[in-house]
Amino acid sequence: MCRSIKVLRNADPPTTPADISAASLQFVRKVSGYRKPSRANEEVFNRAIVEIAGSVERLLASLGESPGSRVP
Repeated sequence: MCRSIKVLRNADPPTTPADISAASLQFVRKVSGYRKPSRANEEVFNRAIVEIAGSVERLLASLGESPGSRVP
């Protein structure tokens, strides 16, 4: 996993949309190998970030919290 991506589930303070977006950006950068895409790839790069952020939001909303599951 990319070391810049932090655990978002049960975070303290609570995870914000900005946290999710930042993690999505780091993931897309890691997978694509681009820190910043060319203009030709910018649209697809940004669309991937939005799609991944949406998936992460749905995942976090769907996960149940179990006792002792607080992440430091």
